[in-house]
Amino acid sequence: MTQANKPNTRTQQGQRELTTNTAKPNQSENIVTTIINTINGLSGGLQTYPIRELVQHAEKFGPHLKRERLETNQVRKFLDAINRLKAVLADTGDFSKIETEVVLLKPKLAYAAARQKAAKPLGDVMSVAIDKVRSKEDFQRLVQFIESIIAYHKAEGGK
Repeated sequence: MTQANKPNTRTQQGQRELTTNTAKPNQSENIVTTIINTINGLSGGLQTYPIRELVQHAEKFGPHLKRERLETNQVRKFLDAINRLKAVLADTGDFSKIETEVVLLKPKLAYAAARQKAAKPLGDVMSVAIDKVRSKEDFQRLVQFIESIIAYHKAEGGK
């Protein structure tokens, strides 16, 4: 066989290695993209995020955050703020009392993501979710979502 007729195994190997090396980041980033696209595609507020789909997404996203080495203390201010707002809403039942604070959760997430790379995927997802919160029911779905993500993160061994 002449050199011109030989298959270029070096190029084929290089393509296989490239495919192998890029498959893992795409898989782990895929859940972030899937969740963001789902939330952006909701016709109404966050309350229209189907609960079964939300839980399925959280079930994949929690372990993804564990693999990224996210620790709960890295987003503690965000989680504390969510719990505080949840308590205020339970007391008053009036979403307008917490609406400003809900929107201000986005900078808390941005700060956490700037300090720790592992918090960025959570910040990206939650930021899009917060944009869809316009009512008490939307906020309740946001709480369900973050609680589900953290539960699956911890179940995976996250701290």
